[in-house]
Amino acid sequence: MSDDGAHTDAVDQEVTVLQSGTIRVRSEDDILRARQEARAVAEGIGFSTTDVTRIVTGVSELTRNMHLYAEDGIMEWKEIEAGRDSGLELVFDDDGPGIDDIEGVLRAEHSTSGGMGRGIQGTQKLMDAFEIVSTPDDGTTITVRKWR
Repeated sequence: MSDDGAHTDAVDQEVTVLQSGTIRVRSEDDILRARQEARAVAEGIGFSTTDVTRIVTGVSELTRNMHLYAEDGIMEWKEIEAGRDSGLELVFDDDGPGIDDIEGVLRAEHSTSGGMGRGIQGTQKLMDAFEIVSTPDDGTTITVRKWR
């Protein structure tokens, strides 16, 4: 982790955005809409059924966290390409209280909801690239990428 509250794993690779969209997450219904849109976009890009399931699982976890901890946030999706590779980037951004122990969360040793604390760590494992930035003043932004 860097000194500025960030943890990154190859999200800094330069990409071209082909199309994008956003969903505001303020309710359980919005979580469902985010899952449905992510599924449709991933299928449209040509991801395998297994990878679509991985993407939708990650979207479900991260939008649920936004709703639970921040009550309001934005999920932005981007169809991306880098050279011959194509994929999907998802950005989850909220102005909530932030995560005070990012490293603990990534080791699945920290939960503020009383759960197992494995959601963010599990999402990181499902994706090809992962970045989390979180501070008490600015909330949390998680960026994930999955390549086809």
